[in-house]
Amino acid sequence: MENSIINGAYDLHVHSAPDVLPRKMDDIEMAQRIIDSGMAGYAIKSHYFGTAERAQLINKMFPGCHALGTMWLNNTVGGINPMAVDIAGRAGTKIIGFPTVDTEYSITRTFQMAPEKRGFWASIIVELKNEGMELKPINILQEGKLLPEVYEVLDLIAKYNMILATGHITREETYALIQAAHERKVERIIATHVSSPGNFTEIDKQKELLQYGAYMEHCTNGVTSGKIEYDVMLAQIKAIGPDRVILSTDLGQPNHKYPDEGLLDFCNRLVESGLSENDVRKTIVDNPVALIQ
Repeated sequence: MENSIINGAYDLHVHSAPDVLPRKMDDIEMAQRIIDSGMAGYAIKSHYFGTAERAQLINKMFPGCHALGTMWLNNTVGGINPMAVDIAGRAGTKIIGFPTVDTEYSITRTFQMAPEKRGFWASIIVELKNEGMELKPINILQEGKLLPEVYEVLDLIAKYNMILATGHITREETYALIQAAHERKVERIIATHVSSPGNFTEIDKQKELLQYGAYMEHCTNGVTSGKIEYDVMLAQIKAIGPDRVILSTDLGQPNHKYPDEGLLDFCNRLVESGLSENDVRKTIVDNPVALIQ
């Protein structure tokens, strides 16, 4: 797609199949859409498995698409599991994310909310509990201190030059983790969807995290799914500035748009709201490239 605002863009938050949840597209279709849209690549996110091997196959099959592998430290990979992170690093994984679906907040909120308001992924949590599986909520702080294995994981992220993403951990955990990551020489950090209800981070707190080298990630799906007011996300992006913001989609759900479509629509909306095209492209091209190189 010539002269598109998303030319050369990366979406670092895409839920593609194969997965244990239904997805709108698989990696093969997504890779072709990346090429057809003029984008550069995408990160394959699964809450349950590492995706580095999938990324390697996609990159061989589609040289025009740069797929990136990720792993998120939920119970299916052993939680905060240094061995899993070490193997992920050896396999070429680019992003190590802290827990998402298996945080205490995610599990507790799943059963507090009406079924129709639960996250798309929450069906798995409910099914596991109904089948008698112990859910084992993951916390990374104990009496206000990070667990020893967290430091081991951070050292491995630094060793393999991977990106740390914060996942769905609490704000208190996020601040402690990012500060410790900086101290342990982790150079690439993403504070995950900071404008979403579960991870909502006030602007002043986001500015504090900037001093540790973190980028603030906003996911377009939060707005288009009705969970976040557009003006709230826009205000945060403007307050932090495009140099330290990552715009991703968090798309792949069957009833939503394709990630490339969602990214294009949202970027155009940001331009209509007064952001320059160059500033928007920093959030989808320049900043992701700086993180993944």
